[in-house]
Amino acid sequence: MAKASIISTGKYLPKRIVTNRDLEKIVDTNDEWIVTRTGIRERRIAAEDESTSDLAAKAIAAALEKAGIKAEELDMIIVATFTPDAYLASTACVVQRTLGAKNAGAVDIAAACTGFVYGLSMASAYIQSGMAKYVAVVGAELITRFLDWQDRSTCVLFGDGAGAAIVGPGNGRHELVDFVLCADGTGWELLSIPAGGSRKPPSRETVDNKEHYLKMAGREIFKFAVSKLEVLLQETARLCDMDVKDIECIVPHQVNNRIFQSCIERLGLRWEQFFINLDKYGNTSAASIPIALEEAVEQGFVKDGSLVTTPGLGAGLTYGTAIIRW
Repeated sequence: MAKASIISTGKYLPKRIVTNRDLEKIVDTNDEWIVTRTGIRERRIAAEDESTSDLAAKAIAAALEKAGIKAEELDMIIVATFTPDAYLASTACVVQRTLGAKNAGAVDIAAACTGFVYGLSMASAYIQSGMAKYVAVVGAELITRFLDWQDRSTCVLFGDGAGAAIVGPGNGRHELVDFVLCADGTGWELLSIPAGGSRKPPSRETVDNKEHYLKMAGREIFKFAVSKLEVLLQETARLCDMDVKDIECIVPHQVNNRIFQSCIERLGLRWEQFFINLDKYGNTSAASIPIALEEAVEQGFVKDGSLVTTPGLGAGLTYGTAIIRW
């Protein structure tokens, strides 16, 4: 069965840049502390009149233009996000309307930072089964609306943005070779927005307790990310019948430089195998991998024929990777 291919990519990043120095003015932190512990120097924050669907639509539009494909030719739109415009209706339907993609189905998926990888796997399955010819997959997040700006352990880490891919029939280039998709629901409480859903509906109490903001058990999440990143890279090597040290291009979810450093030391890897743009954007969750992939190609890190793996680790807990022969 022929593989599906990434026809094109696109991204959208809000114009507003917030540096670590800017954050020093509103929360008890400093540039040195943030850079040393995370590697982040700045992040993007959406304008007041922008929503997640706006970011997603602009990223898909950029990818469509690059591919020379019209929105009407899309058969499916998959939006990976944990920061939707609203719980009802789906953000993907708003994106469909904005793009004028009248012939496309539209669905949201929630796998947090691994969302784009899950979305790519779905798109690949649609293409390979013959159910679709062109699928738009976009990771889009407006996380800054869900942060407690008095909580320095979380507010310094995240940013807003969107990255998209148009997936279509395999053409011998940019092929989606394989996927690793995993989850460990026993850790779902370690990274979550506690209130707002059916388990804990909105109330005066949940608002007063700031339960509609993102909460993270930092130490436990760090351990999870280090161990599972290692697993995903080893599984990539196994599936490709190679040594993990020979993986050419690792384009990971941009989470924390200390996590990458730990993995490098444990597996005997090199920094040169990793594409990192964390310093510019922070953690943009589902948007992180597609934004990084586009920039990795633009900057020549990923070249024609490169073997690329895109490990993601997120709330749920979810983890997974796409293996691409670029």
